[in-house]
Amino acid sequence: MKHHDLSTREGRKAHRHEMRMVAVRPRRWGLWLLTAGFLLVLTPSALDVHSLFGLWPPMLGAVCVVVGVPLLVASVVLKRRYVRERAAGQVMVGRIRGRSTAFSPPASGRG
Repeated sequence: MKHHDLSTREGRKAHRHEMRMVAVRPRRWGLWLLTAGFLLVLTPSALDVHSLFGLWPPMLGAVCVVVGVPLLVASVVLKRRYVRERAAGQVMVGRIRGRSTAFSPPASGRG
């Protein structure tokens, strides 16, 4: 895993791209399901539709929302875990190279 140089424009762009690519599928499915759920909840009053394939649209909308929200939560958890592991990797590389990083605890006081 390459650590980008955030002092350059290209490095910041690559870092943003890498962060956007973490947990894409759960985030995308969660947003689609949440959008579909809210549209299905609003459909009966807006379009005077009271049955879709024999099912009640607000019920289908609620199911979409109930399935979509955990997917969005899972994408947030996956992204935070990725960022935490990446920061831990930077600390380890700094320790191996003998540099002190902002993430590592101070070395004084340890025998």
